[in-house]
Amino acid sequence: MIGVGIIGLGTVGSGTLKILTESQALIKERTGLDIKVVRIAEIDPKKTKGKGIPAGILTKSAGELIEDRNVHIVAELMGGTGLAREFIMSALEKGKWVVTANKALLAEKGDDIFRIAEKRGCEIGFEASVCGGIPVIRAIRDGLVGNRITSMLGILNGTSNYILTRMTDEGISFDDALRDAQKLGFAEKDPTFDIEGIDAAHKLCILVRLAFSYPIQMKDVITGGISKIQPIDISFAREFGYKIKLLGVAKNVNGSVEARVEPAMIPVSHPMSSVSGVFNAVYVVGDRVGPTLFYGKGAGSEPTGSAVVSDIVDMALRMETKNHRIRGPVYRVGKRAKSAKEALVPYYMRFTAQDRPGVLSKVSGILGDYKISISAVNQRERKESGYVPIVILTHEAGEKNLKKAKEEIDKLPFIKGESVHIRIEEGNL
Repeated sequence: MIGVGIIGLGTVGSGTLKILTESQALIKERTGLDIKVVRIAEIDPKKTKGKGIPAGILTKSAGELIEDRNVHIVAELMGGTGLAREFIMSALEKGKWVVTANKALLAEKGDDIFRIAEKRGCEIGFEASVCGGIPVIRAIRDGLVGNRITSMLGILNGTSNYILTRMTDEGISFDDALRDAQKLGFAEKDPTFDIEGIDAAHKLCILVRLAFSYPIQMKDVITGGISKIQPIDISFAREFGYKIKLLGVAKNVNGSVEARVEPAMIPVSHPMSSVSGVFNAVYVVGDRVGPTLFYGKGAGSEPTGSAVVSDIVDMALRMETKNHRIRGPVYRVGKRAKSAKEALVPYYMRFTAQDRPGVLSKVSGILGDYKISISAVNQRERKESGYVPIVILTHEAGEKNLKKAKEEIDKLPFIKGESVHIRIEEGNL
């Protein structure tokens, strides 16, 4: 028997327990293995009620669970980067194999954890850390092992995708869509990590490390959120044939890695544009296989629990066959992080300007001074206030030059408020 210990019975822990318990016979039928939850650590009594936990396996001490000789695999499902790291390190020091869904911990401190695992001859399973039930980690690490990954495009956060979907389909404001997401439980009371791109950036760090063999850090990822996106931007995007998504983008450019998480426009013809609601998707391009798409539920008790269970079963199979292999990223020398600000991409720009002659020529003149050429212009009808929105699509431009031009344009006396710029993601994707 392979004994599993679960630390934390929150959303993911509960889903993992349910699947391991209810599917125990199915797993044994398919693998021949008897995998059983033998210990659970949870300090909140409310989270243990109604789950049919057998007597004698519940404890409030994660340390006690780790010390238990009957626990061969520790599933750390409590989250956070403090105690969770301590428990994982302790389990690895004791020779336990570990499964985690903790993307923040792996993104910020993962290299230290993998070093200890290798030193102790243990393994880390982390399929559930990115996109819940979508098996994208295993696909990149195993299924695409014969490919050099050239680029990745990800909708990695269901909360932001739900908000943008509501804004796109119903024309409602960001604030209204966020309130609805919170009422439905898709967004936290403090939604900062989701709406400002931090959660997606954590996940992108993990994907980049695996796909490009580069030890990228959060500071290397240009990160922005969706809170400034307005219905008018979504409307203009539609007119030009685009949708706005919060995208995690990573590219291998001449041995350098570019990574960012920002709102971006993507052509409606691209398969990623149809990913709606709380669903996630990762679009991976390999030099041999070409484009591949992984799609599904990116969060939730059972979808994420399913990913945890897949790691547990994979580990149990190799424990039985003594087929051990280090499962963390292997880094190649010579790569470096390339600032996304160095990349050349087309942009959408929106200005609110007085409706009078000469405005467009002045704006286009400043853009020209910074070597930014215009591919399309859309100016809406006159407003009662005397101001109109002017939208410009540019050809490929550097972000540094674009921001300088934007700052200069925003200071013009006939420009009202701060202008908006959004990357347009197409090209080799």
